[in-house]
Amino acid sequence: MPPDALPTEPAARADALRRTLARHAYLYHVLDAPEITDAEYDALYRALMDLELAHPELVSPDSPTQRVGAVPAASFAKVQHAAPMLSLENAFNAGDVVAWAERVARRLGAGASDALGFVVEPKVDGLAVALSYERGRLVRAATRGNGFEGEDITANVRALRSIPLLLPASGEPLPHGVVLPNRLEVRGEIYYPLSDFAALNAAQAAAGARTYAHPRNTAAGSLRQLDPAITASRPLRLVAYGVPDARELGVESQWAMLTALRAIGIPTNPDSRRFDAIDAAIAYAMDWLGRRSGLDYLADGVVLKVDDLAMQEQLGAVSHHPRWALAFKNPSEEATTRLLRIEATVGRTGKLTPHATLEPVQIAGVTISQASLHNADYVAERDLREGDTVLIERAGDVIPQVLGVVPELRPPDAQPWAMPGACPSCGEPVVRVEGEADTFCTNAACPAQLVRRVEHFVSRGAMDIEGLGSRLAAEFVRDGLIEDVAGLFRLTPDDLAGREGFAAKRIANLMAAIDAARDRPLWRLLVGLGIRHVGGTVAPLLARSFRSLDALADADAEALYAVHGIGPEIAGAVTAWFALPRNRDLVASLRVAGVRAASEAQAVEDAAESAGAAVGPLSGRAFVLTGTLLTLTRDEAARLIGGAGGRVVSSVTGKTDYLVVGENPGSKRDKARALGVPELDEAALRALVEG
Repeated sequence: MPPDALPTEPAARADALRRTLARHAYLYHVLDAPEITDAEYDALYRALMDLELAHPELVSPDSPTQRVGAVPAASFAKVQHAAPMLSLENAFNAGDVVAWAERVARRLGAGASDALGFVVEPKVDGLAVALSYERGRLVRAATRGNGFEGEDITANVRALRSIPLLLPASGEPLPHGVVLPNRLEVRGEIYYPLSDFAALNAAQAAAGARTYAHPRNTAAGSLRQLDPAITASRPLRLVAYGVPDARELGVESQWAMLTALRAIGIPTNPDSRRFDAIDAAIAYAMDWLGRRSGLDYLADGVVLKVDDLAMQEQLGAVSHHPRWALAFKNPSEEATTRLLRIEATVGRTGKLTPHATLEPVQIAGVTISQASLHNADYVAERDLREGDTVLIERAGDVIPQVLGVVPELRPPDAQPWAMPGACPSCGEPVVRVEGEADTFCTNAACPAQLVRRVEHFVSRGAMDIEGLGSRLAAEFVRDGLIEDVAGLFRLTPDDLAGREGFAAKRIANLMAAIDAARDRPLWRLLVGLGIRHVGGTVAPLLARSFRSLDALADADAEALYAVHGIGPEIAGAVTAWFALPRNRDLVASLRVAGVRAASEAQAVEDAAESAGAAVGPLSGRAFVLTGTLLTLTRDEAARLIGGAGGRVVSSVTGKTDYLVVGENPGSKRDKARALGVPELDEAALRALVEG
């Protein structure tokens, strides 16, 4: 309704304006069916803003005028995800999809294939986020990060009109059976529409400013602006795809969950479809992939999901990805170019990897000039030679791959390539174990290995030491300032004074960053150590299970394999790493340097034991929280349990000791009852904590 048709009493008028603006935002962003023009929406918005300026007491946190109300941030705080944001297994042809569906049916057991349904959702190429609502209000937004820990971007997400601050945005009654829980986490992708991205670059070019190369990177950069006002100026959009505890919405399927999200004002992709058979799902997916070039957003494939939530729960997940979902990616685009050089580089494990330097060529808007050739066998099987014209692709629209040569265009003097017999960094002989494809430099003091290890150790996904990158790592190794990663913590201001580019301020900042890294979580240290197969997904599993570096070092393969998500290959790699004396020495050096080698829970217990006190009445017990407690937030409840020696985990299993139940409990309660897990209300929890 126009502003002059609204109530005249200020409070009623403000409420009517907010509800009207929310309804039109829902029509525009969720249903893609606007009923008013942008100018009419802006007139309503200005009317509300004028009213709130005249009556400041009427301003509410969920008012659309308050989207950009935060001051610029100095940095982004870290956020631990309550449930991991896993990646997806990939498929690149219909046969792979059929094989996945057959594996799913086998895991579900006899007769399951008759009840299997599938949902196909476009895989939007944006920035993955988790949005947390409490009692219908947006309270937190976080990036995916490494899947276990992201960055708090709440102030910036609040600035986006496509994301409702208050649920339900439609103001309409919810469909039968759909409930809005007190706490709801929604996961999705935030992306930059291609038409808006083109308009942005046109405006930049007209102003003589730099243009942007890629919509996804621009969307990510827009969300990580320290000033939310800059984010607000970018027309970013959200498409939601999941809820970790979807049954709390009162639904039993993926398809019903998507419908419920749309009903409460959360945008989902209108091209999503449900099918009763995998063949029909594949046919739709391939048809959709064939016409994705006409979309107003980037997409690198579709995601196929088992529809039934109970089946999803039964299928579970491995450490990397859920078994009930699969990314079906686009056939790769190809091009030809000239292979200029093949050179072997040395990684942090000593592995020599041949790399191709290519004459730059564009594929799908991206310039390709480098590609990994993996190992000597890969080069030999394709008979790749310097000077060849080669066929390359971007596998899954991402990774450059050299597929083979065009024999007719080979120069007459092109010579076969062979792996060098000596390390290109230290000159020591290299070895290749019989029956294996990889070649290694076995010199533990090889400078190239140490540089790569330091680069990995200080990276954002590991110890996150800001200001210490590849160039400094190479300089410190070259000049003998460090002999291993523990040497970083032995650096002093005097070691850096007088070095080019190191003024007093930079020295102070770097020393502060190194000092702060001493207190990183245990899982980050495990990633930084560079143990084979132990990355951002596996390391938190090990840290939660063993809780100290000493306990992990003393664990045998059987104890490691007992951890959910850890297979025999990972278990073998961990035990092999700790079996090497030089690695044990490195761990000892890190401990002497003051690097934390235990999780927070273990550190609390160690401190209590050293003081001669009891660890706590909940020591060794695992708790799961569900529903809304009366006087505690979930974080407060977790701290209460942790302070008494217990630990809070996200999923109910046979190892769960107690389920703490609040108002409106979700599906965790059903699973706990099926497993016979005892339940506690808040009063009983407090009594247990008090002994």
